[in-house]
Amino acid sequence: MGTFLIAVKTVLPLFLVIGIGTLFSRTKASNANWIEVLNKYALYIGFPALVIASLMHLEVGEQSYSKLILFTSGYIVFCILLAFPVAKAFRFSSKMRRTLFLILPFGNIAYLGLPVLQNTFGDEILPVAAIVSALYIFWLLTLAMILVEVYGDDKLHPRKLVVSLAQNPLLISVIVGLAIVFFNIKLPEVAQQTIQLFSDSVTPVVLFALGMFLGMQKIGKLREWLGVFAFVVVTMLVLPFVFYQFLKGANFDTQLLKASVIDAAMPMGLTPYALSLQYKLETTLAARIVVLGTLLSIFIIPLWMVWLG
Repeated sequence: MGTFLIAVKTVLPLFLVIGIGTLFSRTKASNANWIEVLNKYALYIGFPALVIASLMHLEVGEQSYSKLILFTSGYIVFCILLAFPVAKAFRFSSKMRRTLFLILPFGNIAYLGLPVLQNTFGDEILPVAAIVSALYIFWLLTLAMILVEVYGDDKLHPRKLVVSLAQNPLLISVIVGLAIVFFNIKLPEVAQQTIQLFSDSVTPVVLFALGMFLGMQKIGKLREWLGVFAFVVVTMLVLPFVFYQFLKGANFDTQLLKASVIDAAMPMGLTPYALSLQYKLETTLAARIVVLGTLLSIFIIPLWMVWLG
């Protein structure tokens, strides 16, 4: 129990910020525009700065990340394709199957996962967290979106997918950060300090915005949440446990294993929810998975931290 309480204490400040955002959403001063503005700040400024600041500390040749990239990509693709047998087994509609492409694989790796890993392992884990975040974004904007479009009523738009991928600020920031490292580019001290200022600002901003999002959701009836709870258990406990077994069997580096599994156990993120809105999928289900998963993560994430040691 003592170890669990220590784990809770590690992530508690993050969830207190989310809670304050939820309380603020109930005041007259707040509205949905706040969430949009704060998330855009995080997407276009804060997270790119965090990624670049993290990767600038990456030591080339010190550690190979090829195994991390291979296994993380394999897990993401497995979860995406798992939508086919799950939809068939439970006789889900085509619309529900397309929603599963987003629900099963994509947790809140950037907005919540990155701060949790930083609080748990310190700044030295940030390059790993940045690479993992980029992988989830890559597969979300490629394979997942291709399947959502292919199995929808509209035609596939390859050009739109390529443009969306090429314009994603997080992927661009990963490329910029890696270029700075591999080409040994020395940024002026004032530029590094500016990037660090934006980097330090992003965590409370996105967590506060997440709290506001939670506070603005309708509760509904209790029985409507049973299916939501099932999806939360699968995505935050069952699938990460399967991933853990694969990584353990592959003699994965201990710290990389812990970081990878904790990331895999994150609740569903806001980006998949936003895409479910855009493609008119099961948006109510997606929103409720975000809400319940985030609320339960204050217990589930510490449980994983205790389990992983």
